[in-house]
Amino acid sequence: MSKIMVIIPDMLSNIIEKGEVTDRYYNPGNFFSEVHLVLTNNDKPDLSAVQKMVGSAELYIYNLPSANLMFFLSLGWRPLLLKSWAKKAQKLAKKIQPDMIRCHGGHLNAFAAAQIKKELNIPYVLSMHINPDEDVRGRASSVVKKIVTHAQKTIESIGLLNADLVMPVYTPIVPYLERLGVVKFEVCYNTLNPKYLSKKENYSLHEPIQIISVGRQFKEKNPENLIRAFALLDNAELTLVGDGSYHQHLVDIVKECNIEDRVKFHKSITNDELCTRLKEFDIFATHTEYWEISKSVLEPLLTGLPVLLNKRQGEPVKELTSEICILVPNTIDAYHGALLKLIEDDSFRENLGRGAYSYAKKNWSPKKTEQKFVKIYQEIINLKC
Repeated sequence: MSKIMVIIPDMLSNIIEKGEVTDRYYNPGNFFSEVHLVLTNNDKPDLSAVQKMVGSAELYIYNLPSANLMFFLSLGWRPLLLKSWAKKAQKLAKKIQPDMIRCHGGHLNAFAAAQIKKELNIPYVLSMHINPDEDVRGRASSVVKKIVTHAQKTIESIGLLNADLVMPVYTPIVPYLERLGVVKFEVCYNTLNPKYLSKKENYSLHEPIQIISVGRQFKEKNPENLIRAFALLDNAELTLVGDGSYHQHLVDIVKECNIEDRVKFHKSITNDELCTRLKEFDIFATHTEYWEISKSVLEPLLTGLPVLLNKRQGEPVKELTSEICILVPNTIDAYHGALLKLIEDDSFRENLGRGAYSYAKKNWSPKKTEQKFVKIYQEIINLKC
């Protein structure tokens, strides 16, 4: 019986509510027969929904909450003052006796994994889903956020430097790892929906033209210029999927542009439904200033949708080249010009979509990513033996 212990900082109930459930996410390839999820919060998620995320494995869920005042009680995440909390994780791991530990992100969960490894010699791997230097500390706006994010550096280093392998989910995270001196890392793209993503075959435009934009709606991912560019088009509909602090602002922009009859808002759609429907659209377009390639962009690329993105302020994302997407300045005119190009040039639109599909399938198809994770897990466990 192979066992994995996954230490999770996220509120799984929120992930389930937003419909972001992916088959076997915590158990790629059904590699483990038991999956023990340890939540560093008091969340009580729906077990039937979580079961989908561990495949055919037996599911166990535990709560190991960090105190609301943990930052202050530990005097700013000081490792010595966090060890009493980590001992609870050590005690739980001693009881479970997992073959390995998996962490998502490099915060308290990774610190706990490092302490378990030190005490019980259980290996752990850690995925990084953001570049903290660029998109956390680099975007901290208030004094409090700056203090908290800089205080995280020490436990981040402990979790990352002691991991048996760090798995950044895209290449822009690599410079951060190299700065810390992490040498054991390998880029492993996010696991995508293995069942409902399918290839787009027909590139003839719908009547009206169907455009979709997916992403969280806040300052750094504000698609306002895209919406205003869309308003200049005729015979087209825009579907916006996502929620956030800018949601009402976007609703107001749509009203201002008098295009309510051509824009559909969905705060959430299940990942299964979204992945099923993607190929039915003609164009995917969005905006982000983050140094990333998010799942919401990976999915349409793997479908073969023509993708339109902005050129972010700062160093470009290595994966996002002109061969798989259109990159434009974040202006109304630039978005409008690119949309017209995609609409009017049938050959260009189809070649872009097919090129994106070919590249995406080679690099992050669900089958390929699951096989890669299984291979890594097997190697980590073999090293332990």
